[in-house]
Amino acid sequence: MKERSIMQRAFIAWGAVLSMLAVAIGAFGAHLLEPVISEHYMKVYETGVQYHMFHALGLILIALIAGQWGESARLRWAGRLLGTGIVLFSGSLYVLSISGIKVLGAITPLGGVCFIAGWLCLTLEAISRKRA
Repeated sequence: MKERSIMQRAFIAWGAVLSMLAVAIGAFGAHLLEPVISEHYMKVYETGVQYHMFHALGLILIALIAGQWGESARLRWAGRLLGTGIVLFSGSLYVLSISGIKVLGAITPLGGVCFIAGWLCLTLEAISRKRA
């Protein structure tokens, strides 16, 4: 069996930890926050959890793709951007929904841009590949 690269192991590990955190944060919201915060802020919180999980799984996907295609700067950036997007997008939504501090909503689009840029890096890597 082929040994996994440092990048692959790191992205799989980060993806797994971030997926676990998405489940824990979602459960925290469903069981402890739902009775305390408004319905509007609960939806904001749930959006953060959904994007968090999708992009944590995206990190694992990038690691698996790197195992097939080999490492590249674009794949590395794709993973970094998805991870940064989770922190900025989902993190800002979590804090916004719990604290009600609306200015934190200004951070959320930066995370969204990171998500878009990460998926764009993966797209560019895919279309730049030559057929075997």
